[in-house]
Amino acid sequence: MSINPTRKRMVKLGFCPIGKFVFSHEDALRQKARLEEKLRLWGVEYASLDGILKDGIVRSQADVDAVVDHFRREEIDALFLPHCNFGTEGAAGMIGKKLGLPVLLWGPRDEAPLADGTRLRDTLCGLFASSKVLHKLGVPFSYVENCGVDDPAFERGFRGFLGAASVARLFRRGPRIGHIGQRIDFFWSTIINESELLERFRVEVLPLDLVEFIRTAKDRASRARGAYEREARELRETAFIEHLEDDALVNILAARDQMLALVEEHGLDALAVQDFTSLVDEMGAYCFYANSAVGDRYPVGCESDIHGALSGLLVEHASLGSGASFLADLTIRHPENDNGILLWHAGAPLSLIHPDARVRLGKHWILPSPLSGMTHFRLKEGPLTVARFDGDGGEYCLAVGEGHSIPGPETQNNYVWMEVDEWPRWERTLMEGPFIHHIAMGYGHFGRALLEACRFVPGLKPVAL
Repeated sequence: MSINPTRKRMVKLGFCPIGKFVFSHEDALRQKARLEEKLRLWGVEYASLDGILKDGIVRSQADVDAVVDHFRREEIDALFLPHCNFGTEGAAGMIGKKLGLPVLLWGPRDEAPLADGTRLRDTLCGLFASSKVLHKLGVPFSYVENCGVDDPAFERGFRGFLGAASVARLFRRGPRIGHIGQRIDFFWSTIINESELLERFRVEVLPLDLVEFIRTAKDRASRARGAYEREARELRETAFIEHLEDDALVNILAARDQMLALVEEHGLDALAVQDFTSLVDEMGAYCFYANSAVGDRYPVGCESDIHGALSGLLVEHASLGSGASFLADLTIRHPENDNGILLWHAGAPLSLIHPDARVRLGKHWILPSPLSGMTHFRLKEGPLTVARFDGDGGEYCLAVGEGHSIPGPETQNNYVWMEVDEWPRWERTLMEGPFIHHIAMGYGHFGRALLEACRFVPGLKPVAL
């Protein structure tokens, strides 16, 4: 397992081994050493208690304040409470309570009693005691089943917890989403409550004037005309460019750079864009290639979908930044596979292209416009996770599901066919919930991380598809 994100900072873990004055302290040290070896192997950033407590293990209620002070100085994002021989449940509970961070509870599976009938540890018993105290103190936590440190169940659970902690950290600091333009008037499905997002989830939506965006992008195109023309020539050598004059292609490239400049200037985490029709008319082209290029660095929600942009951000954090997200449409069912669905839209990140495909910029095949610039390419194959943050009437949900790509008919724009376990159930769940047709997708299976994250985000209900 490699937990080494390319797009986001690693979750910093507070490594807080729990022991007790009973059972074998020597065996507890062995368990601690095995765990630290595994954390280093996986590339996990963590702060230990070495030098803070004797042997770096909590064994008394008196250890609580020193541990909490240390982890606060270390600015950890999450707390790992591995029980190494039994459990000092009061200390475990109070450390979790005072830090107020996502908590992972786990301990190694106990071996058989020794030949004389004694036991080196009763880890499972101690876990039951600590779970009760965490419940009593109102500390939300994730739990991985009692298993061996080399067991795949531990690796899966641990990875899921780190993804959940990454999502929770995002909400703690407050995501910032830049909205270029305004809501498209006939898209009632993207009406949101900005005030509620800010008050309940610390999500700030920054309005960015579309007229100013267009003016600045065109000025950028004019000032760097030569460099953009060279890039346009290079792009024509690698992509199919149809019905797109140099002026329009230069404007698209300048729009890309202006989007990136706004992200950097305002410290944004994601963008939502009013893609049409004012932007298209003024730039002389559909600017979805700009979305594709920016999408490899930051999530982009098309059609002014704020909840969609946030969904993409959650997908990327839950995957620990392993790849880009794409806000797709749930469109048509597979013509031959009852559990297949088409994930489709435009502006997919360029890194998601199928290795046998080639980028094509062409006309909009649905809207009757003479302008070009829509992205057309098939997406790569692999395991898929999809998610949608949405809500109405003050109730917010996160719908999460997993599937995998399957062969299917060719279509326009950016697409991949996905097979799930039982599409009719998915369809009914999404239709009856507060969701729309937009859903963020990412490659890999990390649905567990997204569902677990809801434990640590008050007011967000998990919906398993």
